Order: sequence, then structure tokens, then C-alpha cells
Amino acid sequence: MNESTKDAGIMLALLQRLETQRLPRLLDLKKKVDAGNCLDVNEVDYMQELINDATKIKPVLDKHPEYTTLVGRIANLYNEITAKALENEKQT
Repeated sequence: MNESTKDAGIMLALLQRLETQRLPRLLDLKKKVDAGNCLDVNEVDYMQELINDATKIKPVLDKHPEYTTLVGRIANLYNEITAKALENEKQT
């Protein structure tokens, strides 16, 4: 298996995971914090897990600039969630 084929497989797996697992959960967390609620410990741990995973896959993403917009949108969603969660936490 050449590197291009391996990268394509990795990207496919990452996109499937994003679509079926990560994005739905992020959107649920966004709704939660937009409603004024705070994140619980497990949700904070999950957000940290996303950062850890992003760091690990960065070398593959760097080879595929066609995903830059998608990665940026996910990063923006993450930032919106964490900023609102922090704001909510300060208000409690």
C-alpha cells in the first residue's frame, strides 16, 4: 500500500468519524452551552480529547489542503463551544 492510498484511507475514516460521531456530539454541546448550561467533567474531557486527536492527525491533514475549510469550520465550532461554556461558567 503506497502512502497516498494509506492517506486516503485515513481521511475516509476521519470523515466518517466526524460525520457519525464527532459533529453530532459537538452540535449537541453547542446547543447545551447556547442554552446557558455549563459543560460537565465528561464533556470537558471530550473536548480535550478532540484537541489531542487533532494534534495527532495534523501531519495527515497538512498533506491535504482540500480539507482546510472543513478543518477551519470544525475549529471555529470548537472555539464557539468553549468560549460560550466559559462565559456560562463565569455566570454561575
